[in-house]
Amino acid sequence: MSKLSAYWLAFLLPAGLLGGALVSEHFFGLYPCEMCMWQRWPHLFAIAIALPAIIMRNRDWSRLLVIGAALAIIVSGLIGGFHAGVEYGWWEGITSCATNLGDSDDLLGSIMNAPLVRCDVAPWSLFGISLAGFNFLLSVGGGMLILGMLKAVNKRK
Repeated sequence: MSKLSAYWLAFLLPAGLLGGALVSEHFFGLYPCEMCMWQRWPHLFAIAIALPAIIMRNRDWSRLLVIGAALAIIVSGLIGGFHAGVEYGWWEGITSCATNLGDSDDLLGSIMNAPLVRCDVAPWSLFGISLAGFNFLLSVGGGMLILGMLKAVNKRK
């Protein structure tokens, strides 16, 4: 296990999860609700700071960027955990919903035909775990793994 493995994981994990979300949206019609979109922003941030950390990995500050990426990944997972709880009916969520208007010259037609996506209904699940639930498991677990890898590498020095 090397420092570089943690750096790559800090980049590839959010890239893979965000890529999976985009594929499910654009190819399988699983449009995101507002809380789904909230989960994407920390992943984008993690990607944006993990990439320079990989490129400049021999700098002292690159480790701080990877720690920041790991924390952003965990934040996305915690949002996903909250969202999963709303989907499972464990607690009440937000009252607003999001929709995808697309690119259209007819804005009113787009609004009227846009799918309404509820935050309290899981559009897909596997083994009873929704996409938000998987984001919780993978992001919190992956973020903790990255932090653990960095700690292990630091102890060997």
